Amino acid sequence: MHKIYSPDKNTWPALLQRPTQTVADIEGVVLDVFNEVKNQGDSAISAYTQKFDKVILDTIVVSAQEIDEAKNVVNSDLKEAIRLAKSNIEIFHSAQKTAKVSVETSNGVACWQEKRPIQKVGLYIPGGTAPLFSTILMLAVPATIAGCSEIVLCTPPNAEGKINPAILYTAELCGVTKIYKVGGIQAIAGMTFGTETIPQVYKIFGPGNQFVTVAKQLATKFGVAIDMPAGPSELLVVADDTADAAFIASDLLSQAEHGKDSQVLLVSTSKEMIELVEKEVDKQCASLPRKEIATAAIANSKLIYVENDEEALALINEYGPEHFIVCVADEDFYVDNITNAGSVFIGNYTPESAGDYASGTNHTLPTNGYAKQYSGVHLDSFMKAMTFQKISAVGIQQIGQAIELMAEAEGLQAHKNAVTLRLDSLK
Repeated sequence: MHKIYSPDKNTWPALLQRPTQTVADIEGVVLDVFNEVKNQGDSAISAYTQKFDKVILDTIVVSAQEIDEAKNVVNSDLKEAIRLAKSNIEIFHSAQKTAKVSVETSNGVACWQEKRPIQKVGLYIPGGTAPLFSTILMLAVPATIAGCSEIVLCTPPNAEGKINPAILYTAELCGVTKIYKVGGIQAIAGMTFGTETIPQVYKIFGPGNQFVTVAKQLATKFGVAIDMPAGPSELLVVADDTADAAFIASDLLSQAEHGKDSQVLLVSTSKEMIELVEKEVDKQCASLPRKEIATAAIANSKLIYVENDEEALALINEYGPEHFIVCVADEDFYVDNITNAGSVFIGNYTPESAGDYASGTNHTLPTNGYAKQYSGVHLDSFMKAMTFQKISAVGIQQIGQAIELMAEAEGLQAHKNAVTLRLDSLK
């Protein structure tokens, strides 16, 4: 890992750059796939599945038989763990429900807001080097609580044309209505335009590699909403001498093993802690099954020493990490003052892995600095807030003249007339 000591603030933009390609670098590739899927439908999906996933499928639809077989393959201990995680996620997201907001803004003018579910949502579940069945929990559970009527899931098949059994078991457990063996750009395109087999959806959720991230952003140009630009995973830990170096190293590596384009950072007010963590990273990485991936990600990562907590916080808010772990004596300083982070983990016994799986919070979070303006997935991500109003005769007399004056000042005579006619009818 690169060690940087007391970096000048002018160097922060370069120091905090992510190891990702820009949208411009890969948008052309994504757009080509989109155009083919839009024009050729299932045949384009099949061609790209053969090209990228190295498999020819008779059908991309997951059958009921495949789901039943998956239930028998997943061992009972894993099923119990998945059910525990599902319960905690349900508890946390159910608590996010809000009641109807109703108020009389003026005498006779009633306004209220109610939430309605997004009817058709698409979930993208990565299934390459790591089959992320946990992401199904994070997306399908709140979608079900919200009341989405159609929950479509796309995930890439393996070389044998199969889907990881844990993905199928979890999808069925969480109420997914349709499952398709499609990955990558072509999956996002399929859900964006719809094909003979894949239904078009109104909003797409889920993480993915840089190509999936750009594909989701491109989907918005064709009238489909997305949760956020969620790309390669990242983690920032702030630590002082009260932290445990072994714990910190394990957290850094837990994100580094996601992919070669992941990034992890340690920001510390202790030079000794930086040295200890570096040694622990080397030690723990050596025994990881995904050592090659983690090592490549570590090459993109940094150990940064700063003089004090104030400077550390400023640097962290500038970075806007997806995951932010706080392991310092003065936890409250960071917890109270952090403004840009996807999800915050506090204390030596709160690993980022807890949020990934079973604590109850959502792990679908903004990356690449988007934590400065995006929230992570939550219950309202699957809902729309609709406003209503009902105005009585007394009410229109209360606010009618104000409407007339404002409409006339904007030069919108028909707007004014819509009120004037009603006021005249009450004279």
